[in-house]
Amino acid sequence: MPIRRKDGDIQPGIPWGPFTLRIPLVHTGFELSEFLQGLVVAAATGLALVPVLTSAFGLTFEEAVLMSFFSATLISSGPIIFGEPFAPGWITPALPLVLGFVLAPGAFLTPLEKFHAMIAMSLDLGIILLVLGATGLGKKLVDWLPMALKSAIIMGAAISAFKRVFLDDAEKNLNAMPWSMTLAMGLCLVLTFSLPIQTYKTKWRWLANIASLGLLPGFAIAGIVGVAIGELSYVDSSGASIIEWGILNPPVASLFEKVSPFYIGFPITQMLDTDVIVLAFVGYIILFGDIVTGIEVLRGAIPRRTDERIEFDSTRTHLSTGIRNILMACVAPFYPTQGSLWTGVHVIIVNRWVEGRKSMDSLYSGISSYYLFGVPFLFFALPLVTGLKPLMPIALALTLVMTGFACAYVSMAIPSNATERGVVLLGGTAIALFSPFVGMAVALAATFVLLGFRDAPGGLTDSGIES
Repeated sequence: MPIRRKDGDIQPGIPWGPFTLRIPLVHTGFELSEFLQGLVVAAATGLALVPVLTSAFGLTFEEAVLMSFFSATLISSGPIIFGEPFAPGWITPALPLVLGFVLAPGAFLTPLEKFHAMIAMSLDLGIILLVLGATGLGKKLVDWLPMALKSAIIMGAAISAFKRVFLDDAEKNLNAMPWSMTLAMGLCLVLTFSLPIQTYKTKWRWLANIASLGLLPGFAIAGIVGVAIGELSYVDSSGASIIEWGILNPPVASLFEKVSPFYIGFPITQMLDTDVIVLAFVGYIILFGDIVTGIEVLRGAIPRRTDERIEFDSTRTHLSTGIRNILMACVAPFYPTQGSLWTGVHVIIVNRWVEGRKSMDSLYSGISSYYLFGVPFLFFALPLVTGLKPLMPIALALTLVMTGFACAYVSMAIPSNATERGVVLLGGTAIALFSPFVGMAVALAATFVLLGFRDAPGGLTDSGIES
C-alpha cells in the first residue's frame, strides 16, 4: 500500500532541490483504468513516429521503437521524478512546423544532418527553459500574461488541433478511415464531455465504468469497426499477418551510433542558426501555452478535491522540462516530443480525480498509472508493438480532437465580456493560422489595443487560485 496522505496535504514524496520524486506504488497508488488506457493509448501515440523515423531518418524498425521508448520514459519522468502535476506529452502543434523544416526538399540531405537539426533545436529549447526557469523570468512571464492573452493562446491550440485533424491530415487519415475515426472521436467526446452522460453516470454504474476508461473505448470501437468494414487490416499485401511474436531485442549501440551527439557530434554551429533558434522559441511559445492550459484545467478542479493540495510552480516546470529536452537531445533527439502537457489525457485524469478520493486517491496515482509507472517495458513486446501499427493514426487524431475540445472550453470560460471574447477569437485564429511569432504579435496587439494595459480580474498565481 502507498504511503497514506492526510486530508488537505500534498501527496508524499522525496524532495530533491525544487523537485519531488514520487516512487510508484510507494508514494503513489495503482489506478486500473488509467493503467489500461496507458497500455494502449500512450503506447500507440508514443510509437506514432516510428514510420517517420524509419522512412525519413534512416532507422530500422527496432531502432525506431527503442528511440520511442527512451522518449516515452523521459516524458513520464515529469510527474514521477520531477513532481509535475500534469500529464506530460509532446509539444504537438510544433511538430508539423519542425517536420516541414527538417524534411523540406534539399534542406537536410542525410539522416546525420536531420538528427543534427533535431539535436540543435532540442538543446536550444532546453537552454531557453533553463535560463527562464533559473532566473525566475519564466514564472514572471506566466504571472504577467493578461488573462485574455492566455485565453487566446489556448484558443489557438484548439483551432490548430482541429485544423490538423479535419484539414491538414484529412486526406491520409480521416478520409481513408472515416467510420473508424469518426466513431472513435465521437465516442470519446461523448463519454468525456457530454453533460447528459455526466448525469447518467451517477445513476448507471456500468456507464461510469466505461467512461472512466477515457480513450480506450474509442480505440476499441475503432479497431472492431475498422477491421469489420476493411478500413483497418492486420495482414500485409501478401496476406501474412503483420503481428509478430516475441520480445524486441533493443539495439542500443546501433541507435546511439546514429543519433547521439556523443557519437555524431554536437551541432554547435546549427544551434546558432537563425531558423533553429526561431523554431526553438516557437516550441517555447507553444509549451508556454500548455503550461497555462494545464494550470487552468486543474484550477477548475481543485475546489472539488480539498483533500489533496496541488502545488503549481512554473519555475519548476521550466527547469524540469528543460532538463528533459537536454537529456532527449543526447539519447532520443526528436524535437519537439518533450513538452509539459498532453491535454486530452490530462483532462481525462483530472475528470476522474474530481469524482473523489474513493475514485482516485491522488492525482499523481492516476498520472503515474497512465504512464506505466515511468518505464514502458511493453514497448519491447512485439505483439503489442506490431498490433498497434494500424491504430497509430487514430491515436494521434484522438489526442488532437480531445486536446482541441478541452482547450476550447477552457479558453471560452476565461473572458468576462464581449470585447475579451472577440480578442480571444482573433488572437487564437492568428496563432493557429499564421507563423507562431506573427500570430503572437497579432494576439498581443489585439490584447493591448482593444483591452488596454489592464489584466482581466483575477490573475493566476502558482497556487492555481485566483488572486
